[in-house]
Amino acid sequence: MKRWHLPLVLALSALSPLPAQGEDGGSPFRDKAGDLDLSEWLLDRKGFLPVPVLVTEPAVGYGGGMFALFFRQSLREAAMESLKSGRMDPPDIFAVGGLATQNGTWLGAGGGMVSFDEHRYRWRGGIARLNANLDFFGLGGNLPAALAYNADGWASIQQGMMRLGQSDAWLVARWNYFDLKNRFDLESDAGRAGSIVRNSRSSGLGVSLEFDSRDNIFTPSRGWKGSLDMTWYDPGWGSDTRFRTYRAYAFAYAPIGKSVVLAGRADTRGANGDVPFYLLPFVDLRGVPAMRLQDRRTAVIETEARWNVTPRWALVGFAGAARAWGTNTSFAEGTDSRAGGVGFRYLIAQRLGMYVGMDFAKSTQDRAFYITVGNAWR
Repeated sequence: MKRWHLPLVLALSALSPLPAQGEDGGSPFRDKAGDLDLSEWLLDRKGFLPVPVLVTEPAVGYGGGMFALFFRQSLREAAMESLKSGRMDPPDIFAVGGLATQNGTWLGAGGGMVSFDEHRYRWRGGIARLNANLDFFGLGGNLPAALAYNADGWASIQQGMMRLGQSDAWLVARWNYFDLKNRFDLESDAGRAGSIVRNSRSSGLGVSLEFDSRDNIFTPSRGWKGSLDMTWYDPGWGSDTRFRTYRAYAFAYAPIGKSVVLAGRADTRGANGDVPFYLLPFVDLRGVPAMRLQDRRTAVIETEARWNVTPRWALVGFAGAARAWGTNTSFAEGTDSRAGGVGFRYLIAQRLGMYVGMDFAKSTQDRAFYITVGNAWR
């Protein structure tokens, strides 16, 4: 349930109150050459913005919904405040809304991101009420037939961030809270899943070190972003069981000439202790359904190339591999997946460097398509 993207191109003009003219007296949705471009409109947009959501995640089926975003500042105002630091710091944003999919999964959520003290400190987080219908494929994804289950309850993720000096590094403190009742469609078949933990309440305190030197927060062309995360779940702060989760990732981008950008991604996750089966790490790779490959350890590598055929249109190609292992298998014995695909992008907001488009992916396990706004990696 990771890839819930915002198809801005399809809905901004139809659902939002629009200015009659751009700054130059023309259309606010065209550049001087007459190409579709939302730069000016997005730069000056603040207040409420209704945004449709399209779900294409194979794990829950197709669906959609609506979120209302509230911008306390416009992007232009945020940029003016960022001139001292030379960074494009994001404005304060709040969101509330919901969605539903064809397999009966639904979600209502609210959250946001707020900066303080000239962007030295940030809060970001959200809370959700969800009812998800999912499949459990066993540890390592090796069950001969999936076990359908339902997860129903609340989830909350809250983070406080502090910039380290004037650098691009952040120290993050985190509180994750999940209260999710889980029920297999056929409880008599639950034993086929093996020895798994099924507690409902998980409360974890964590810390992260993040670094972000990307040249663009939407669709980067150079620089890198990385993080080291550790979270401890314990009955001392409200968890039913004691366990730990880890994640380390890096996304890197490098321009090749004027029209090609090469990017690479490495992402590994782990968990120790009495981990609820639905919180076990899973392979997050285009083409692999979310939670299809779960175990105590996962690793993903992926590469992507973006080629601007014209100043506005770009073609994308990507390929990756992943492995899940750890409970009953060593790394060498883990379950693999290979994936790849193609896509296209349109530079919808030139002054913001924001691309939108679609990816078509096929993996060892499945195939899928994704609508992408900005960057495909999270």
